[in-house]
Amino acid sequence: MKANYHTHTYRCHHASGTEREYIEEAIRHGLRVLGFSDHSPYIFRDGHYSSFRMFPEELEGYVKTLSDLRDEYADRIEIHIGLEAEYYPANWEDYISFLRGKGVEYLILGQHFAGRETPDVLYSAGASDSVQRLKDYVDTVVAGAQTGLFSYVAHPDMINFTGDHDLYISELNRLADGIQSAGLPFEINLLGLREGRNYPTEVFFKILEERNAPVILGSDAHEAKYVYHEKTINRAMEIARKYHLNVTEEIDITRLKRNGI
Repeated sequence: MKANYHTHTYRCHHASGTEREYIEEAIRHGLRVLGFSDHSPYIFRDGHYSSFRMFPEELEGYVKTLSDLRDEYADRIEIHIGLEAEYYPANWEDYISFLRGKGVEYLILGQHFAGRETPDVLYSAGASDSVQRLKDYVDTVVAGAQTGLFSYVAHPDMINFTGDHDLYISELNRLADGIQSAGLPFEINLLGLREGRNYPTEVFFKILEERNAPVILGSDAHEAKYVYHEKTINRAMEIARKYHLNVTEEIDITRLKRNGI
């Protein structure tokens, strides 16, 4: 593993470590590329203020800090400035307007919530047999992928569905179709694998086996020591080999720039 684009910092208020600590750890393990993608700030029309993501007023400092570090470490590692963002259709235009000109290079799509940010709609929190919840997740991720502004999809198999298995497989196929048609890589999420979460699930990667779709490893590091976790990387590569997955370490980070953002 020589590239990781899924990295958080203390600015999301549920991770620890400075940007420099993550960079030093990445260099120590031989990474050539490190992309930061802390949980993106949002300004909601209803006044909701997230406590588990970067605050809007912190974005400028985030970009400035990473820009300076990118210059400082230019001869040792390639650094990119991104965000992990949700796709909320009702707020999408406001969000893009907020990002424009801020110096963010790329977005990864990490859909944790269905439309609003409350514990009852957190996709990864607790198993559910709700068909509507499953379909809402697939609809939202596919729509987000097809905006053309995301560079890849983080933990695409996050939804924790325990209902009808045939329906689950059908919806996962629809999810894979939508993401693949948008030309985006699928992430094998190393945080979920390391912590034994319901994702990544081999059920999903078996679906990808015959698609020759690009798959990328994402550290999803919330502590510097997990930028490169060899044991988990090895487990992820075992999954990739088992299902003959097309592992890549390259993403298109020009999508925002091409769209004037």
